[in-house]
Amino acid sequence: MRIILIGQAAFAEKTLDKLTSKGEEVLAVFCPPDAPGGKFDPVKQRALQLGIPVHQHKTLKTPEVRDQFAALNADLAILAFVTQIVPPQVFDLPRYGSICFHPSLLPKYRGRSAINWTLINGETKTGVTLFWVDEGIDTGPILLQKEVAVGPDDTTGTLYFNRLFPVGVEAIAESVDLIKAGNPPRIAQDESRANYDPPCGDEHGRIDWTQSAQAVYNRIRGCDPQPGAHTTWQGKMVRLYDCRLQSSTSSAVPGQVTAIEGEDLHIATLGGTIIAKKARGEGGKIAAAEFAQQSGIRVGVQLT
Repeated sequence: MRIILIGQAAFAEKTLDKLTSKGEEVLAVFCPPDAPGGKFDPVKQRALQLGIPVHQHKTLKTPEVRDQFAALNADLAILAFVTQIVPPQVFDLPRYGSICFHPSLLPKYRGRSAINWTLINGETKTGVTLFWVDEGIDTGPILLQKEVAVGPDDTTGTLYFNRLFPVGVEAIAESVDLIKAGNPPRIAQDESRANYDPPCGDEHGRIDWTQSAQAVYNRIRGCDPQPGAHTTWQGKMVRLYDCRLQSSTSSAVPGQVTAIEGEDLHIATLGGTIIAKKARGEGGKIAAAEFAQQSGIRVGVQLT
């Protein structure tokens, strides 16, 4: 099958490898312009190694991009980790249209922070969806879905790289096979079950220590590694990473530091203790105990 790949980063790179290993003809790769400093995106680097043309545009909405797509005469376009808007005059051009990878079981968790919100909301299962691209945000008919379990200590980083990433690459390959076989599924999304969450930013990463221990832990997991769940010490933001939740019967006030042991910082919550292994203030991420020492945090202080 003649395929155009649109995407970036390691996910698009591994998708490219999977497609070429299956004997698919990848006509071109479209990825964003190079980052400052000239470091190549992994998918660009891999495409050039394979002798596949690479196109980089600040926007995909121009007549130039449309003309490039039209000239390629592709059967299918695949969107694999895409942050740019792909307009109808582009995604409708391939013979079979375009399909897109999304890291949730649509129609739940539409939007670019699907994994963050899956964890913040305490979900125990999620998955990947391949859907047919339309003009909405993650609204097109479903081609294929694969369910994935969410581990109790998964973070956004571990859930993506260890679970959704490999399943997603295989799901893209399976989707191509379904399209080649003819009459692939086009299942309309149930709008009554749909939800869309905003991009997860600092305004969503603030830790409310008066919430239950599990709710606090879910927020920390859902914001790790980005944007980093945060609390406050002496008026300055402190981000917590690589945390664990431990059951506790402590009578300490929620948000109070109850212990500093080894490299870890222990913080009381309602019904448990958050054990933070890493922290970051205005500098880089370091061991939480080291951060506490540098910042004057000691046992008994109150984080707000």
